[in-house]
Amino acid sequence: MKDLLTKINNAATQKFGAQYAEARAQKLYKTVLNIKEERVEAAKQGIENGVALRVLVNGAWGFASVGSLDDDILIDAVSDACRMAKMASARLKTPIRIAEAKVVTDKVVSKPKKNPSDILMEEKVKNALAVNKASLDFDKRIKSCNMDYMDLTGTSYFVNSDGTSIEQDKLYVWARITASALNEGVFTFSREEIGSTAGYEVFDEQPPEDLGEKVAKRAIEQLNAKSPKGGTFPVVLGPNVVGVFVHEAFGHLAEADLALSGGVLADNIGKKIGSNLVTFYDDGTIDGSFGTFKYDDEGVQTQKTLLIKDGVVAGLMHNRETALKFNAQPTGNARAEDFRVEPIIRMRCTYMAPRDQAFEELIEGIKQGYYFKSFRGGQANLDGTFQVGIQEGYEINDGEIGTPIRDASISGNTLQTLHQVDAVGKDFLLDPGRCGKGQIAFISDGGPHIRVKEMVVGGSA
Repeated sequence: MKDLLTKINNAATQKFGAQYAEARAQKLYKTVLNIKEERVEAAKQGIENGVALRVLVNGAWGFASVGSLDDDILIDAVSDACRMAKMASARLKTPIRIAEAKVVTDKVVSKPKKNPSDILMEEKVKNALAVNKASLDFDKRIKSCNMDYMDLTGTSYFVNSDGTSIEQDKLYVWARITASALNEGVFTFSREEIGSTAGYEVFDEQPPEDLGEKVAKRAIEQLNAKSPKGGTFPVVLGPNVVGVFVHEAFGHLAEADLALSGGVLADNIGKKIGSNLVTFYDDGTIDGSFGTFKYDDEGVQTQKTLLIKDGVVAGLMHNRETALKFNAQPTGNARAEDFRVEPIIRMRCTYMAPRDQAFEELIEGIKQGYYFKSFRGGQANLDGTFQVGIQEGYEINDGEIGTPIRDASISGNTLQTLHQVDAVGKDFLLDPGRCGKGQIAFISDGGPHIRVKEMVVGGSA
């Protein structure tokens, strides 16, 4: 494969006028399942092979993708990419340049205890049905349960005209379970995701029956919950909610391409935007995390990237192009969903660093407030405003956890909220997820429990 991709890059630089060329190939095996109410709605297995070709010609990018490994087809494709780049360069006001990156030759091999490609489809279906059945059998008020499962195994290849050559195994196991409950006109919803880059042993660590019961139990408990009183309150956020806040409300702002597009962080590098307790990282090196990999899709080694240190913006997530614009180093955040698309800046494992307080210390002293344990969705804007829906929450009354609540949300401005963080726990938890930014990327996020002095809570009047 290396020889083939090198040949294509050489054609781009020596024959078609590219100043830089890279070829990214994949040979992947994928399984997808959908189980609904103990019925197998879909069960698919297939191979996804292809090559992505990207070239830099006269300061403009050109890109082509081909679902073939045929020499002649690839040569034609890279010729087309170079021609498109030349046409684009004529309309480009500022030529694109990319930062230097270390030349690497490496082979990255995954060593799972249980490789999902070795697990029979019958076993995967059996486990998925067990999740579904456990949820539906938990309580007669559970009305529906759906499970989506996906695993991906295989190898990716990256070769560029600088001399980098990387062969890297890929392994992802992911599932999402959702359940709904209905009683006396009250409808509730619960969801849970699991994911690992370690292997299929994730189902040994989290047995199917336990997963199904966990999702069902949350939906049932919410039937007796009440809507929160809307207004501004002190809140304690669990790691699951902290993670989505870090990812949605701050993480996207710290992606350098979005910062250049008008995000509020572009003018705040080196400035204090949060309390002294706020330290954020984006890290691609955590073993087994759903956002872990050794090299990104530009051949740059992943790393632990400091985003905020003690409330001060310390850096952004970069690819080679934005790194040069910010006079920074590439951080290993260039990721592509597959060979069909170009790499863009994406998060990996984004989290808040823990401090030293116990959970009991976070809630003591709160006369009236809320504890939000898990989220149901979130979104943020480039101006820093955000909103996060809560699927599991509780009142806090006189320093004690009280009545469960449902249909709550939190909202505000990221920079203002970070200044309101006044206590950070010593625990730490990461959750897997999938992020959409025109493409799907597998990520993790999380952190400790934290306390926010004032936060806008959506609920009843």
